[in-house]
Amino acid sequence: MYAQSTFAATPGQFQGWLSRVQLMVKPRRFEHVMRVAELAREIARANGIDPQLAYWAGLLHDVARDLPDSELLRLAPPECAIDAAHPLALHGRAGRTLLEHWGFSGHTQSERTILEAVEDHTTGPRPGNGVSACVYIADVSEPGRGVNADIRELALHDLPTALRQAIVSKVTYLQGRGIEVHPRTLGAYHSLL
Repeated sequence: MYAQSTFAATPGQFQGWLSRVQLMVKPRRFEHVMRVAELAREIARANGIDPQLAYWAGLLHDVARDLPDSELLRLAPPECAIDAAHPLALHGRAGRTLLEHWGFSGHTQSERTILEAVEDHTTGPRPGNGVSACVYIADVSEPGRGVNADIRELALHDLPTALRQAIVSKVTYLQGRGIEVHPRTLGAYHSLL
């Protein structure tokens, strides 16, 4: 299924990243971040993916979510018209850039996996990154959102099917309302079909 990786952080490192995230986001967003981290860990554990890695990625996924549009555009220059028109769509890529600026180097496979999960949580995971799949599903289905409980439950025993259902649901929803789908989301969608 997915390759398992290991990631170790000292208690001091963990507390430092947790504090930074808490400073970057509004209190309600921080509650969401913690629910995503916990659910991502639970999904990962149920699917044989490193739960600590999924937890960290969940913890960091929305680090740039509450930044102003101008900062999102600076950290993640638009790749397409959707990015330019809706800078909030950039918060995954901006989060990755922000983490890299803070010294989250990406020198190890585990760090690259986490950075990809942060970057891809808004548009859909790259094929083969199980941690990204866990974070993507946790983000769209954590209990505080009040939606997608079926996807959350499915992810606990069939992650590939839950991911396919989550992405197909997003694409169908957007297309049904005449909203342009982000090219990265379409790429994730086509890779699953």
